[in-house]
Amino acid sequence: MGAAPDSKLAWIDAYLAHLRGVRQLSPHTTAAYARDLQELAALSGEQDWTALDQHAVRRLTARLHAQQLDPRSIARKLSSWRGFFNWLGEHTPLAANPVQGVRAPKQAKTLPRALSVDDAVQLVAPSRPVAGAAPEPIELCNRAMFELLYSSGLRVSELAGLDVTPGKSSLGWVELGNREVIVTGKGNKRRVVPVGAAAMDALQAWLAVRPAPADGGDALFLSTRGSRVTPRVIQQRLQAHGVANGAPVHVHPHMLRHSFASHVLQSSGDLRAVQEMLGHSSISSTQVYTALDFQHLAEVYDKAHPRAKVK
Repeated sequence: MGAAPDSKLAWIDAYLAHLRGVRQLSPHTTAAYARDLQELAALSGEQDWTALDQHAVRRLTARLHAQQLDPRSIARKLSSWRGFFNWLGEHTPLAANPVQGVRAPKQAKTLPRALSVDDAVQLVAPSRPVAGAAPEPIELCNRAMFELLYSSGLRVSELAGLDVTPGKSSLGWVELGNREVIVTGKGNKRRVVPVGAAAMDALQAWLAVRPAPADGGDALFLSTRGSRVTPRVIQQRLQAHGVANGAPVHVHPHMLRHSFASHVLQSSGDLRAVQEMLGHSSISSTQVYTALDFQHLAEVYDKAHPRAKVK
């Protein structure tokens, strides 16, 4: 770099030139850095870059949080600022990166959305057939996929990876005789999950009409081209099915996994069993469903108890 810039904004311009020329970042990414750094310049006022310390950055972060800025947005800004000061330290006598060690406020933990039992059952139920017409193979494939998602709480990637029979490289398959599905989840961990009667019926109906895969493979669920179905296609099919069936909310495959966990926990109260069926390595990941369970109980209470609501 040539002569040192003579102002805070000039230093930002020099850094953006570095991002474009040396790091070759896209115009969109560079523009995002520019907005974040110009905001930092405005927030820090007349204070020189080298005079900013960690306490000052913490105060600026607190101000952004007080303005109701989303914690993810604050985290992104801090990342932009941190990168700028790392670069600045190579060109100025900067004692330390003032953003290092400063963290964004914690993101509020939102509960996963689960359907009611009635809505979940209605969603995975087959569409009403046209009088006198047999279901199309794609309808049978969809029903088997949706029933299995809700029956066994599979991740959409696990569902897409299922084969008809176990093979050397199989990630999962259905044991029809044992009414079980074997899947390989996160961390390459294999687990066995029961399959309900409705899902078994749907699977057998699909297998009766399933064509041979176009690639000669063993995929259980197929696209219209005869290749293994992708998670994206499953998502699109479920969304379209939800709209056609009048689902009360926008539905996606993970919502059926949440619904499975919530409904099993409501009925059994067995958190450990739900943990094993979901394939969670830690019980803390499963404990969110206890909050869903309480949420369900609270809704029942509010509707049913004569003294629940303040008049």
